[in-house]
Amino acid sequence: MPVLEVRSLRKVYSLDEEGIPTVEALRDINLIVNRGEFISIIGPSGCGKSTLFGIIGGLNESTSGQVLIKGEAVQGPHPSIGMVFQEESAFPWLTSLENVEFGLKMDGVSKKERRPKAKEMIELVGLSGFENHYPGELSGGMRQRVAIARTLVMNPEIILMDEPFGALDEQTRLILGEELLRICERIRATILFITHSISESVILSDRVYVMSGRPGTFRKIIDIDIPKPRSSSTISTKRFGEITDEIWKELKEETTKAMRITA
Repeated sequence: MPVLEVRSLRKVYSLDEEGIPTVEALRDINLIVNRGEFISIIGPSGCGKSTLFGIIGGLNESTSGQVLIKGEAVQGPHPSIGMVFQEESAFPWLTSLENVEFGLKMDGVSKKERRPKAKEMIELVGLSGFENHYPGELSGGMRQRVAIARTLVMNPEIILMDEPFGALDEQTRLILGEELLRICERIRATILFITHSISESVILSDRVYVMSGRPGTFRKIIDIDIPKPRSSSTISTKRFGEITDEIWKELKEETTKAMRITA
């Protein structure tokens, strides 16, 4: 059984007086994700990527279709799903360790039990030595590591990551991408990842789903057949160039269409 399945998902935000959609965000989205897979979703701005994640995460309702977690329909926020966003999410008045502990604390886990779990996650994301630092004392990349650790400590089966490295410089993105692959390999995480970076999607993913412009649907699914483990050196390989070219051709056409519509 897939760990996640999306069936015929559609999202309409508004209807006119005759019931005809005026803003259709998503149409006929179908997705199957198996345990331990890393799936990237890439598409033009405004194509509904974040809307899709909101529905999968149980934060928003679809107009029609289903989201299933191990065969169970998602009716709201699901304990099997964790989310990491691009926006700054660390509480500035809490230390790194306290931020990572926060979800466990809200769930009523005792300090004696949650503290070692939080320290383990801090070590896993490479922040040992910064447990007692506040977000304002950390770089952007380090703050994002805190956000990832805070999600991982809740032990979700599926992690939704909505452009988690989007605000970072290219060098930091590459380093955190390699760290994310290392973490995934260690904990066998299942990840859905939104990105605007073609290179990032190819380095990280088992499959890349290219979305069309609005209403968003999956235009093409591309298997990434580059052997693992991967690193920044993968960028220089011939196969990497071939796959990024393939994704770019699909994405360029959809982005051009979207620009014409909004112009």
